[in-house]
Amino acid sequence: MDLDRIKQDVVTASHILHQQGAAAAFGHVSARICGTDTFIFPPRMSPALVRKDNLLVLDVEGNQLSGEGRPNTEFWIHARIYKARPDVQSVCHVHPPNCVVLGSLGETIRPLHASGAIFKNHVQVFDPVTLIRTRELGDAVAKTLGRHGAMLLRGHGVNVADKDVRRVCVMTLWMEEAANYQLRAMAAGKPRYFTPAELEVIYAQVSGEEVSNRAWEYFSSLVEE
Repeated sequence: MDLDRIKQDVVTASHILHQQGAAAAFGHVSARICGTDTFIFPPRMSPALVRKDNLLVLDVEGNQLSGEGRPNTEFWIHARIYKARPDVQSVCHVHPPNCVVLGSLGETIRPLHASGAIFKNHVQVFDPVTLIRTRELGDAVAKTLGRHGAMLLRGHGVNVADKDVRRVCVMTLWMEEAANYQLRAMAAGKPRYFTPAELEVIYAQVSGEEVSNRAWEYFSSLVEE
């Protein structure tokens, strides 16, 4: 994919995550530079303020290779997931409120509606309560994520990792939507979570790229670039 397009997707995703309430003053989404161990990463500012001309380039060892200003302090989340997962092309770390509340209850995402099935029952939980500001903690986060695509950090936020920025952005919003519905169902009574067999059926219907692309098209239409 063209590097300029990747940068623009990072900017658009940052603005979407802010506009949708998944991020405020803090949070960040990144993109691997294809075929390398380097990635595009925002400077230390709100996602709402990210622009193509203020993006940085870092590597998986935590070195800043280009760009002015300092990176967000939790860049180790991105660096070490990219190090551990050559298949991952984009990582998002934000603090969606429903996900934070769900994790504080000792829960994880348990799908009970269609879009939530994208996660099956594979959302991991990182239990230590801390910001991820060291290589060692970044490695621990990457180990907890494993081969999966999403995780909760208890009392903190979420990490999502996937094939490109657009899909990561949409999956992050779907994760917050799933947490919202799950909390509402838990408050109202006893939720009927999808069974493994039901998950297989609905996952096949919602996991295609055309579905996430349609969601990206909608969300990106709501922000001005």
